[in-house]
Amino acid sequence: MQNWELTELDSGERVISERLDHARSVAVGYWIGAGSRDETDSKAGISHFIEHLLFKGSEHRSALEIAEIFDGFGAELNAATSREHTLVYTRVPARHLETALEVMNDMVFSPRFDELDSEREVVLEEIAMYEDTPQELVHDLIAEAVFGGHPLGRPVIGTAAVISTVSRRAIQAYHRALYRPANIVVAAAGEVDHDWLAGWVAAAAAARAATVDGKPRVRPPLVKPPKPGLRFQRKDTEQYHVCLGAPGISTSDRRRFVASILDAVLGGSASSRLFQEIREKRGMAYSVYSFASQYADAGQLGVYLGTREDNLADALAITAEQIADLAGGNLAERELERAKENIKGRILLSMESTSVHMNRLGKSLVTETEILSLDRIVAEVDAVEGESVCELAAVLLAPERLSAAGIGPSEERFVEAVERVTPALARAA
Repeated sequence: MQNWELTELDSGERVISERLDHARSVAVGYWIGAGSRDETDSKAGISHFIEHLLFKGSEHRSALEIAEIFDGFGAELNAATSREHTLVYTRVPARHLETALEVMNDMVFSPRFDELDSEREVVLEEIAMYEDTPQELVHDLIAEAVFGGHPLGRPVIGTAAVISTVSRRAIQAYHRALYRPANIVVAAAGEVDHDWLAGWVAAAAAARAATVDGKPRVRPPLVKPPKPGLRFQRKDTEQYHVCLGAPGISTSDRRRFVASILDAVLGGSASSRLFQEIREKRGMAYSVYSFASQYADAGQLGVYLGTREDNLADALAITAEQIADLAGGNLAERELERAKENIKGRILLSMESTSVHMNRLGKSLVTETEILSLDRIVAEVDAVEGESVCELAAVLLAPERLSAAGIGPSEERFVEAVERVTPALARAA
């Protein structure tokens, strides 16, 4: 049963909402189809920089006034940038929805782009903080190893070289090109009337004389992932922070439900194979997990672990053994059912949040992904067979498809450990 409503406006904006009768608040977000994969090398990080600058004042309000308005609601106004979109969002008591929309609409469409240099320094500090956090930084290294020179392989946060020099003119040009109505979705969930919301967004578009600009922007597809790569950054850390990864599947791939089961079985929970074998049984790592990312035309599947040098080679060897065991068809029925229940339980529990409902609607629409009902999602998860999970592990995580990334004191020790997983990659290094 469809619980949401969708309106496509003459301006090109799309408005989607879901009324939740139990809620007295509204989660609302402006989803913009602009992310790091839309940038050129010379503008790497500009999407993230603009996300920051949206808060620094708009045509009608200063940065302080914006902050005071949402503080007065007892609400948090926030934003996030990914590889494929930017999101400005909040959750407010329903009676404050119209004011929240007025402020957010002004921020998104009419930013001042003032205080450029002060916010430039803030982002540079954020980049420095990120580079001092190896367990986060290694995920950017594995993306670069998997996707090479493609924009999907670049860090969303940007680079200090670009952020230090990007001009106001370049920022304004990028904003004009991507922050246009047909590239924007307004999503809401909670105590909200859809007709009122669509009417408000339409009136706001008319007031700023928004031009009709047709369909959302189409990105050049990733035709073929590059060959597996290896990246290493030397750093005097106590642990080696390591990721193994490979190209995954897209948001529209029917195998995404199988991939979610594979992720849960391999390293997605406390009962998963890697957590049990590496942390619980052997004490080789405090943090070990698998991860999956899905994009419009591609994806990534991988494993992270942080461990001391003495355990590095053995921990990676165990990871390879567990992947090979799954790829070989060894998945017990109870293990499969536990993974299914884990996924369904997490979905059901998350649906008690208005923000999750809003995120589901907005992300699906901005990424052109089918919006499935909760019953359909549960049915798709239940329909996954163990054989399909093992086959996908064999296809996606074959040793010859794996890239590797690491941060630690010695590249030589890192490469030696990687050889236990994918000898060809280590030899190439």
